[in-house]
Amino acid sequence: MAKETLAIRAVRSEQGDGTAVFVFFLEGADIMRIADIARLRREEQELKGFQRSEIKAHVSAITQFLDSGKVLFPNAIILALSEEVEFASARGRKPGNICEIGDAGTLTIPVYPAGRRAAWIVDGQQRSLALAQAKDQSIAVPVVGFVSDEIEAQREQFILVNKARPLPKRLIDELLPEVSALLPRDLAARKLPSALCELLNQHKDSPFHNLIKRESNARSGTGVVADSALIEAMRTSLRSASGALGQFKRNGDVTDANAMYETLVLYWSAVRDTFPDAWGKPPTQSRLMHSAGIRAMGALMDQIMLRVDSAEDRGAAVRAILKKLAKHCHWTEGRWDALNLMWNEVQSTSQHISKLTDHLMHLERDLARGTS
Repeated sequence: MAKETLAIRAVRSEQGDGTAVFVFFLEGADIMRIADIARLRREEQELKGFQRSEIKAHVSAITQFLDSGKVLFPNAIILALSEEVEFASARGRKPGNICEIGDAGTLTIPVYPAGRRAAWIVDGQQRSLALAQAKDQSIAVPVVGFVSDEIEAQREQFILVNKARPLPKRLIDELLPEVSALLPRDLAARKLPSALCELLNQHKDSPFHNLIKRESNARSGTGVVADSALIEAMRTSLRSASGALGQFKRNGDVTDANAMYETLVLYWSAVRDTFPDAWGKPPTQSRLMHSAGIRAMGALMDQIMLRVDSAEDRGAAVRAILKKLAKHCHWTEGRWDALNLMWNEVQSTSQHISKLTDHLMHLERDLARGTS
C-alpha cells in the first residue's frame, strides 16, 4: 500500500461478470492526484494507452467556466481503478425498506506519483485537467469508477462511452483492433479495415510503410496519408462480395485477412511504382496522397483486381493496366479536363471524390476496350 491514501465515502455495486463499480464524489483537484491519463502512443510496434492529446483550447474554456463563480458542474468523470483500491462497508443499522442495489462504505485509493497511479481517466480528461487548474480546488465532482487493471477493458469503455460524442473518428479507428469485446455493428465494420491499415503502416514490405497518419503518431509528422481515407476505401471494398477485399469474406465472417493484406500490398505497390513522382509526398504536393486520390484509386482497385483475377502474374497485369492510365492522370501538375479542375483544386469533398472516382473507372474501362 502507498504511504499516502485518499479515503472517500462511496457506494459499491457490480456490473458485468462481477466487476466492482463505485460511485463517489471527489474535490476537483484530487482527480489528477490519483489518476493518470493514458495517452495513445506506440512503443516498439505496440499500441499503448487510449486517450487523445490534450486540447488546450477546450481545457481553457472549461477552466474559464469553472472560474466564473458558483457553478453547477455535475458531469461525471469515469475512472478505471486498480485492484489495489480497498473498500470497507459501513456498519450500523439500515432502514428496513432500503434498496440493496448498492453497498455504502469507504473506498481507499493509494496515491502514487504520476505515471504509476492507481487510477486512469477513461472519460473526462479535459474536464479533469481544467479542474486541476481552476481557482476553486474544492469543487465536488461526481465520479464513477470500475475496477480493472486490464488495458483492453479500459479501451472498450473509452470507445463505447465516447462513441456518440464528438471524439476524433481516427482515434477510435486506431483503438478498435485492440478490442475483442462485442461491438455495435457500425464499430465492428471499422475494426478490420483499421487493423489492415496498421499492418500497411508497420510492415516494411508495404508501400505505405511509415506513410500513414494515425492518432498515435500525430505529433511525429512522418505520415502523409490520412488513415481515415484508406480505411474508408477498404470498407467500401469489403461491402461487396465481388470487391478486391470482400471476396475473402464468407457469410459476413473474415476467412482470409492475410489474403486481403497481400492484395492491398500488390495493388498499392503497383500504384507506387506507376506514379513514383507522386508517391510519398504531402497531399499539398501530390493529390495521389490526398484523401481524394486514395479514395478514388481505392475504388479503382476493385475493378482492376477483378480484371486481373485469372492472370498468371497479377502484379504485372495490374502494372500494365495502370501504365495505360498514367498519362491521363494529373496528380502533381496539369489539369483534369474531364473534371474541369486543376490538379491541386481537387478537394476531399464527396462531390470531388465521386467525380474523380467515376472518371478513373470509366477511363480504365475505355482503355481496356481500346476506345480511349
